[in-house]
Amino acid sequence: MTRRSCAIYATGIVCAHLLIVGIALVVAQVFQTMIHSRLKKEITLTEKSQVFEGWKNPPPPVYMEYYFFNVTNPEEFLAGGKAAVQQIGPYTYREYRPRENITFLENGTKVYALNPKTFVFVPEKSAGNPEVDIVRTVNIPFVAVMNELNSYSFFLRTLVSMYMNSIGIELFMNRTVHEVLWGFKDPLLTKIHSMKPEVDEYFGLMWKKNGTHEGEFVFHTGEENYLDYGKIDTWNGLREMSWWSSNQSNMINGTDGAVFHPLINRNELLYIFAADLCRSIHLAYVKDVEVKGIQAFRFAPPSDVLMSPKDNPTNAGFCVPAGDCLGTGVLKVSVCREGAPIVVSFPHFYQADPKYINAVDGLNPNKEEHETYLDLQPTTGVPIRACKRAQLNVILKRVQGFPNSMFASFLSRQTATIDDESASQMRTLLLIVTLVSNFPLLIVGMGIILLLVLVVLFCRNRQKKVRPRGRRPGPELLNS
Repeated sequence: MTRRSCAIYATGIVCAHLLIVGIALVVAQVFQTMIHSRLKKEITLTEKSQVFEGWKNPPPPVYMEYYFFNVTNPEEFLAGGKAAVQQIGPYTYREYRPRENITFLENGTKVYALNPKTFVFVPEKSAGNPEVDIVRTVNIPFVAVMNELNSYSFFLRTLVSMYMNSIGIELFMNRTVHEVLWGFKDPLLTKIHSMKPEVDEYFGLMWKKNGTHEGEFVFHTGEENYLDYGKIDTWNGLREMSWWSSNQSNMINGTDGAVFHPLINRNELLYIFAADLCRSIHLAYVKDVEVKGIQAFRFAPPSDVLMSPKDNPTNAGFCVPAGDCLGTGVLKVSVCREGAPIVVSFPHFYQADPKYINAVDGLNPNKEEHETYLDLQPTTGVPIRACKRAQLNVILKRVQGFPNSMFASFLSRQTATIDDESASQMRTLLLIVTLVSNFPLLIVGMGIILLLVLVVLFCRNRQKKVRPRGRRPGPELLNS
């Protein structure tokens, strides 16, 4: 056997082994299964986990932007006309939210933590000075008191309203942005406080929310089941709430929005418990996006989240009392806001019933500016970019002497994007995962290359063996 023949046979044997082994590994998905098992084991809320430190001290900077709706025609509105508002802002604050008092429970399968939030003003990202800029907005304490008087006689409501007007308390108030956000001593609440000391005499949309937490959380670490990674077990000792009118609406589902389980697919719904909304919401896949060179899935609340019970009966449980429902796109959260007539929606009533949008001049809802979304890296489940947008509205009832309406007060936008260092680490990790997962394809590719080499060698070898016939010698050559 010649060397050429030996080379052909050796190439054929190696080629066959590579193709058989590679195809077998691809079909069995051995390396993908190994990587997925590793991710399920490593991505947990345990002290040894690589993701624990990022959960404890989130690296991406979080910013809160506050916008206010400045009322430009209060006299016209009080006379029965349509209100006109002008959006002012943003007033931007850097939000710090470390986990504190971390305690592992039940053999490391659960973890207790507090999540205090601190806000620091960022002038360079703001449109003005919150301690100087004045905003004319709805006087929420005034509306709340009038709302409490609804069950009393018209005569009593009129007397109280006349008394408040005599001391300068009206439906609209002029205050600095800082006062409306972080609190001021309200004259009406001060009067009530003198009679009922349990009533706080200070009011602010973010009063007592700087440096405080939203409750005591116990999370699943994911040790028992990777799908439970980061999910809330209890909030303030509760596994379900009692505010709403159905068991389903009272459920505490999902995570707090900071982490999600690895290996996310496009077909699943992700659940988040939002303590400020007093409920859980779900997010559905929207599209693939790229953030700093990282492929991600965008999830956003679908339109059925705040849909009217007429169109989505599962939302009937958010009507309190039962049957007292609002239209599409709004959620009444008075039940968890000490009775204040507060309604939450997306900014500018995005995805809401047109009647709310048309009731006020100055609103322009659109997806680009007003959608809430979350961009997740699907392999690790890590949030790459997030934008949470919400609007606070006040219910004004005709029985209070004002036009019956839903009055937009202010909106907030919370944003976070992965920092450059974390993005670089994520890209490196995903590159390793991709290479290891595709290693069987590399083996198949090498087998195909050797197969081509084998074909070339075989063809050349046949050409060597098959030589052209020469001319038969003539008599003159034989006789010579």
